[in-house]
Amino acid sequence: MHIPDNYLSPQTDAVMAVAMVPVWVHCIKKVRATLDREHMAFLGICAAFSFLLMMFNVPLPGGTTGHAVGGALIALLLGPEAAAIAVSVALALQALLFGDGGVLSFGANCFNMAFVLPFVAAIVFRALNSRLHDKSWGTSVSAIVSGWVGLCLAALCAAIEFGIQPMLFTNASGAPLYCPFPLSVAIPAMLIPHMLVAGVIEGVATAAIYGFIKKTAPSIIVGPGAIDGQLAAEGAAVKKTSLVPTLILVAVLVVATPLGLLATGDAWGEWDAEGAATAVQEAGDDSLQASVGLDTPTFADALPTGDYLQAYSEEQGLGFAGQAAMYILSGVIGVAVLTIAFRLISLTVKESGAHGNSRAA
Repeated sequence: MHIPDNYLSPQTDAVMAVAMVPVWVHCIKKVRATLDREHMAFLGICAAFSFLLMMFNVPLPGGTTGHAVGGALIALLLGPEAAAIAVSVALALQALLFGDGGVLSFGANCFNMAFVLPFVAAIVFRALNSRLHDKSWGTSVSAIVSGWVGLCLAALCAAIEFGIQPMLFTNASGAPLYCPFPLSVAIPAMLIPHMLVAGVIEGVATAAIYGFIKKTAPSIIVGPGAIDGQLAAEGAAVKKTSLVPTLILVAVLVVATPLGLLATGDAWGEWDAEGAATAVQEAGDDSLQASVGLDTPTFADALPTGDYLQAYSEEQGLGFAGQAAMYILSGVIGVAVLTIAFRLISLTVKESGAHGNSRAA
């Protein structure tokens, strides 16, 4: 779901980036007003969860791949505003250091994965959990459904952004300048695999990790799952909340990231120009034309961005073990950067006293 540069027109990129500005402003104000120092530092761990979950590529129908995002998980733990900030920072790190997602399309990727996904997930979770939380399975089902719905709607938004390009931007001969696939192709190609596989993984991962943190560190949860202070009361009953189990889980995910290498094929819409032309040919639809502008240089091409670890492994001809080591190193770098960055940011906010405000919001 990481849209590369040149798949969306500069106009679309600009509109999506402008649309995210008020979202970021609102979320930053909300997070600073409601999260204390402890929870702000924990937000860095949550951003690391998102970064790592996006490294676990899984095969999707049609020979493509997909992944969970973790936006729903963070929304349930700390609220959708916190999730928007955490996922946005994770996406920025991926685009700038690992070449995953475009620099120009950063606003569009954030709109889909950092805005639509967590806010929709939070709404769905509140609606379901308010009715089911008194049942032993209620919270888990609510988390699964919220993650599934959130990711599927994010995929739908990406599909629409792809699909309107050939309608709006063509050259004089009518050939598409950017994404060559219309809505009739983009929507089912993006939505169906996410509904069948990736959305299920997002939901299950959300429920599993949320349940794990609820058992090991309930007082840290201040999102929509903290109904009527119930989790805070559970956390207060424990003499000292420990995040050690959560950190161990992060370490386990880092070590397990090479599993993402087992999925062959590219995610739909994340090809290079040659891959997109091949996809058009394989579609078997004579009405489709390959884009004439996907390989057009942009200022972002001159930026020092890209997955240098992957490039190094390819240059050295490393086998699976070497590539796995590079994958783990990428995970370590991502986790370290995110946790340190949010730890430093946490020093600028108040030490405590935000729990009640966060829950009431």
